[in-house]
Amino acid sequence: MALVKFNDGNGRGVLNPGFGDIFESFFNDSFFSDRMISRVPAVNICETDGEYHIELAAPGLKKEDFKINLDRNVLNISAEKKTENAENNKKYNRREYSYSSFVRSFALPDSADDANIEAEYTDGILRINVAKKEEAKMASREISVK
Repeated sequence: MALVKFNDGNGRGVLNPGFGDIFESFFNDSFFSDRMISRVPAVNICETDGEYHIELAAPGLKKEDFKINLDRNVLNISAEKKTENAENNKKYNRREYSYSSFVRSFALPDSADDANIEAEYTDGILRINVAKKEEAKMASREISVK
């Protein structure tokens, strides 16, 4: 009985070595990879004594593109951007559409003051400050060991 090796260890078949390379180059092409991968902006979240800070990296947008709403204790941040490029030359017309959107949701803790939320968009960074309730601010104290 003879053993036949169908895989060379790199994920490519020995019988059709170029077959895997075709699909690998096709799906790794920047044209397709840019359109097939959903992009969600990176977020930094930190807490200070009086506030929660949310920073969302979303360059290339305007403040009018964002929609921020609060549903119970869930803060929803969404953005939508549509662009259209039209080019008219002597022998042809070209029109390209671009559409990008995202939604991020964050559950706010019970200590968050939902009536005191501020948002600012500068230099490609959306900054949201959520104030803490007064009882949450006074809740932390140091306890000495006897």
